[in-house]
Amino acid sequence: MPRLDFSRRDALRGLGAAGLLAALTGCGVPAAYVPEEQRAGADRSEREQSVVFSNWPLYIDTDDEDEESRPTLDSFSERTGIEVRYSEEINDNDEFFGKISPALMNHQETGHDLVVVSDWMAARFVHLGWAQKMDRSAQSNVSRNLDPQLRSPVFDEGRLHTVPWQSGITGIAYNRKALGREIKSVKDLWHTDLAGKVTLFSGLDESFSLLMQGNGVDVTRWTDSDYHRVCDQVEELVRKKHIRRFTGNDYTSDLSKGDVLACQAYSGDVIQLQADNPDIEFVVPEEGAELWAESLLIPNLARHKANAEALIDHYYEPETAAALAASVNYVCPVPAAREVLAGSDDKETAELAENPLIFPDDEMRKRLAVARDISTAERRTFAKRWNAIVGL
Repeated sequence: MPRLDFSRRDALRGLGAAGLLAALTGCGVPAAYVPEEQRAGADRSEREQSVVFSNWPLYIDTDDEDEESRPTLDSFSERTGIEVRYSEEINDNDEFFGKISPALMNHQETGHDLVVVSDWMAARFVHLGWAQKMDRSAQSNVSRNLDPQLRSPVFDEGRLHTVPWQSGITGIAYNRKALGREIKSVKDLWHTDLAGKVTLFSGLDESFSLLMQGNGVDVTRWTDSDYHRVCDQVEELVRKKHIRRFTGNDYTSDLSKGDVLACQAYSGDVIQLQADNPDIEFVVPEEGAELWAESLLIPNLARHKANAEALIDHYYEPETAAALAASVNYVCPVPAAREVLAGSDDKETAELAENPLIFPDDEMRKRLAVARDISTAERRTFAKRWNAIVGL
């Protein structure tokens, strides 16, 4: 199981790399946007049987007896002869963006063939023209097996430049036994019996969708007024000291210790918490919850584009997707993997097929939505207000 000591959807700190980028493009640096026809480099895939893949820590399957062995990568290399140079160097979206953006801005190689970033950061890459269009004719598994609900996010319609690595749900986690009642709605978080016992995510991109959904907003097309209404509400809750604090992934510790009774939470984390405390429940509120993904993308001028596309397609084979899902416990973007897990001889593995936090059922899916991303024009103003509220 992955540790719970960091967030794969880390909070945006100030204006971060986006602010730096805006400043540079306003000071004589060449325009950052790269047209589609200028993104590809000379592909060395045929003569160099390798691919450079950068991911987050603890976000892939490992062998029980050898933590350095990653069975799904090993099986790809054995089948194709392509060596995967795998690194766990992505610990923060903005930090990684800042690391490779100078090269991309100056139309240079980054040294990466394939990377995994959170969906809101993938949107930034796509809008800047820094992610290459994939050859779907070489990715039959992706075309056939990608979850329909994740096929066409607003930032990348048709999933031409990105493919989900894993997905998840931002909902509500709470200790039902300690609270003594059910939570069914976002509004239930604001009851007086939870005063000082609630946490929200500190990151703007992580927080806003669920809070808007609590107001009945269609988050696929939210507006400025929807955003500022949420900020007004949160400011008032802070003033009343109803919200204990704003968190990253350390909310899991607060909930486990009983310092908080309810909080914004990620579905994958709660599966792990429930293994130690069955009183902790995860709720997709009646008003809805955000379905998000962390996305694979191929940066401009990648040296081994075809090999990267083959590796992506490997993870869309149901057997491979099932092995990954069984290890990381996030929402699997390959629904067909459910049948693979259900057929396992191992009881615990087979039970994962019935877990709606890995394979959401039809009733749950009706309440899930992929939120539109925050545009570059909106981000400067929105981040300034949000960060002032949460103290970033």
